[in-house]
Amino acid sequence: MIRVLVAEDQSAVRAGLALILGSAPDIEVAGEAADGERAVELARRLRPDVVLMDVQMPVLDGVSATRRIVAEDLADVLVLTTFDLDEYVFGALRAGAAGFLLKHAEARELLEAVRTVARGEGVVAPAVTRRLIAEFAAGAVPDRATAADPAVLEELTRREREVLGCVGEGLSNAEIAGRLDMAEGTVKTHVSRLLAKLGLRSRVQAAVLARELGL
Repeated sequence: MIRVLVAEDQSAVRAGLALILGSAPDIEVAGEAADGERAVELARRLRPDVVLMDVQMPVLDGVSATRRIVAEDLADVLVLTTFDLDEYVFGALRAGAAGFLLKHAEARELLEAVRTVARGEGVVAPAVTRRLIAEFAAGAVPDRATAADPAVLEELTRREREVLGCVGEGLSNAEIAGRLDMAEGTVKTHVSRLLAKLGLRSRVQAAVLARELGL
């Protein structure tokens, strides 16, 4: 059973998310929070598998809440966003969110995203990945960090570097498999390994790193 904490300040939206999650036989809503501070408190007490986090919330915003939850290793965080490419989205990326999902995603997409994050895999809506990468390449990322050190690539095998480059283009596992003539399952393994080696929490973090390194 996947235990999910829903953090959303709008009661109607929160109720809708809880209803969708509760409809799945393998997912349980462990708790609900209307602000970021409460989300952190409940994450500490309930230790859910996944926190479904809205980024714009009162008391403590979703980015700060995500940072605390990730730092304390309380749960993986799946961020819900309208994706206006504002500082909240990039802040959540830096805070270590394991996934990003658009708020208007269909119910089945939400459920699958929760399952994927619960398995320890990062998940990002393709539209989010591609747009983020485009904005990053254009230098539009606010508070952009110092360029990454190319030495980090020494930890990767040649194949893992190739996969990282494809991730940097926003390609899906299936698209990477087609380009590199690999099985999709093998691509998935390479992605998981390179994330672990580079100490990254999400596919988007890997994509941004790839762009920083010019892959």
